[in-house]
Amino acid sequence: MTYSTLMVHLELEHSNDARLQIAGDLAEQFNARLIGIAACDPHPSYYADGGFAHGLVEREQERVEKNMTETEARFRAAVGQRARDIEWRSAIARPTEYVAREARAADLVITGADRDGVLNPLRRLDPSDLVMQAGRPIFLVPPEAEYLKLQHVLVAWKDTREARRAVADALPLLHKAKEVSILEVVEGNANRSAAQDRVKDVAAWLDRHGILAFPRVMHAADEADQIDKIWKSEADLVVAGAYGHTRLREWVFGGVTRNLITRSTRCSFLTH
Repeated sequence: MTYSTLMVHLELEHSNDARLQIAGDLAEQFNARLIGIAACDPHPSYYADGGFAHGLVEREQERVEKNMTETEARFRAAVGQRARDIEWRSAIARPTEYVAREARAADLVITGADRDGVLNPLRRLDPSDLVMQAGRPIFLVPPEAEYLKLQHVLVAWKDTREARRAVADALPLLHKAKEVSILEVVEGNANRSAAQDRVKDVAAWLDRHGILAFPRVMHAADEADQIDKIWKSEADLVVAGAYGHTRLREWVFGGVTRNLITRSTRCSFLTH
């Protein structure tokens, strides 16, 4: 099992250095094809009438198209010699919707973490929405990432369909890892013995796929403590199911998923 085609989403007005580095590392690890993708809807968020409004839209579209050309050039220069072959896709469209739709062409989508929390749906991709809509695993790269580290991969286990899907989707990466841990953090009076049985089952399943994994169970007082336990694991990559639901057109996530998307300083692999 491998990733034959990767897709990396690039911002038009922000640094893409970290995600280009990780995308190149992944392309080399899997001898994969790499698709670069970008999108922006240049229509202004304010309104005016007549020729003035038309001129604003035209100038903004020209600026966006120039940024797309420059971003494509940086993509080709950064990864052209690292991937089996490369392709560029771009559109005048809302980034999240466009990337989610085009994700059909890839096994894995690489994008940046939502560190600042300031998202304009016309210009910025929302990783929370992408995780829930793409139907593909999402590899989130924080701006601090310098290169792909697979010394220790942590599976943040919770006995749900999302976690099961995430582990299955991550098999190619787990095969590359030096060390794999399966960690379930139990809260309050939860049955620790039952949790140990669950992570042992997952470790045994991975062993049958040729992956040595170490099952672990830890106790947490509450959700904040659970998150703290995961951060202190010193893993290079966290694999997790993305647990969320919609409420008034917003995605409402559990604490672990929310923190992996918005606060993590390490790479994360999420599947819904």
